[in-house]
Amino acid sequence: MTDSNTNAPTDGPMEGAPLIAPSSVDHPLHEPIVEAIRTVYDPEIPVNIYDLGLVYTVDINTENEVKVIMTLTAPGCPVAGEMPGWVADAVEPLPGVKQVDVELTWEPPWGMDMMSDEARLELGFM
Repeated sequence: MTDSNTNAPTDGPMEGAPLIAPSSVDHPLHEPIVEAIRTVYDPEIPVNIYDLGLVYTVDINTENEVKVIMTLTAPGCPVAGEMPGWVADAVEPLPGVKQVDVELTWEPPWGMDMMSDEARLELGFM
């Protein structure tokens, strides 16, 4: 099937990479890492950063090196320089984790629609 205005296909894969890279959800360390990340809170919001939707990707390679790609609620966040270190400090001590690299990104920008239902409930948005 094609779009009648452009003759372009209307179904099939989109071009380009996804905005948020997939996480290593099948890796045995994924759940313990997520639980460790859930111990980190934005000091201004009483919800952990994972449920706030600030953690975009948890990538774990075959050497158990962990890469976390995360964002903040706003570029001017007062703890912007500190929060990646808090995440690394929470994940690094886990048994089996070899190394942790936390990368801050602003693409895609964080939005309230990225929060979990639990976070929305906690903050009174449900």
